Amino acid sequence: MADYIQYQVKLTTISPLHIGSGRVLLQDYDYAVKKGYTWRLNEDTLLDAQQVEDPRVLQKLMSSPPGHLLGEQDFTDQSPFFRYFIRGIPRSDQTGAELREQLKNSLDQPFIPGSSIKGALRTILAWKIAQLTKLDPARMELDRKREWAARNVERKLLVDPNARRGHEPNYDLLRALQVSDSLPLPASCLTLINVTVLNRGGTAGAPIELEAIKPDTTFTLTIKVDTALFSQWARRMGLNLPHTDLLTKLPEVINERARIQVNQEFDWYQKINGAQRVAEFYQQLQQAQLGSNRALIQVGWGAGWHNKTLDNVLTINARFMDTIIRDYRMSRGNRHSGDPFPKSRRVVILMQKQPDGRTFATPVRPMGWLLVEF
Repeated sequence: MADYIQYQVKLTTISPLHIGSGRVLLQDYDYAVKKGYTWRLNEDTLLDAQQVEDPRVLQKLMSSPPGHLLGEQDFTDQSPFFRYFIRGIPRSDQTGAELREQLKNSLDQPFIPGSSIKGALRTILAWKIAQLTKLDPARMELDRKREWAARNVERKLLVDPNARRGHEPNYDLLRALQVSDSLPLPASCLTLINVTVLNRGGTAGAPIELEAIKPDTTFTLTIKVDTALFSQWARRMGLNLPHTDLLTKLPEVINERARIQVNQEFDWYQKINGAQRVAEFYQQLQQAQLGSNRALIQVGWGAGWHNKTLDNVLTINARFMDTIIRDYRMSRGNRHSGDPFPKSRRVVILMQKQPDGRTFATPVRPMGWLLVEF
């Protein structure tokens, strides 16, 4: 009998997904805009093609961004001057306009890193264990440092209680869960989107432009559960990982969390003026019939506070929430005790020009929702 369970997993985007590389691309330096497309420059090839022996060309190179060296005839899908191109153009046509880059491999192929999926699963498992153990937020021992606030809580929920300090990674439940990176896809699966921060009053902040993976794009990866680490042999060796049964029913646990999150988000968006299309998206998720081997999960940039914390395990205690929001400076502006938290969401918007020339933004989708098929 094998000492592991291995799932071949399909991940299909049902809303745009942005997992950032950490780099901000600049117009005319990193990309150019032409013919309704955004063209990612191959700076090395472009500069190598210039006749630097000509003083006039050299002067132009020194005074102009690389994108200004291109002519109309260069913008073809066979041009060596571009690494890839994406349908759609940014709002701004100004040199230096910013575009956040999607994570890709060395061949400019987007993929979903296993760390993003495993991080989301870690939060879901911690949330489920907090429910099973009836965790009392008011009794949680939080670290004073904001970036390590939940360290002691994670240890209590996910680590073998017999583990010595400093040895936690070897005794962590997630040691038994291995998630590969997905296979990459061509850059043609990318699109350009605008995202904004939408608050409870329905007003939106300034748009942020991103490269993102299109909806209805399917990636494949492998999830492996190392059952040897919670076998009789492991226990004889002194390893007692907590709540290992949850790893053998991942779709069920993921969907339990997703149902609560989807209902929360539907309730939030249906109260927001102008966000009807986002509310309808969540209504469709509420009605989805998934079966036993499919689940919904939200990952990546824009997934929000609810998706990266214990969420309703914490918010059930209003006094505790007021305390941590104040102590860790989690809210901007004036906030009164008991006010909902968080008060905003990141949402994909559709930019449309009005007859009077003004641009109007319509919220259309949340970020980062995936259908997971085991």
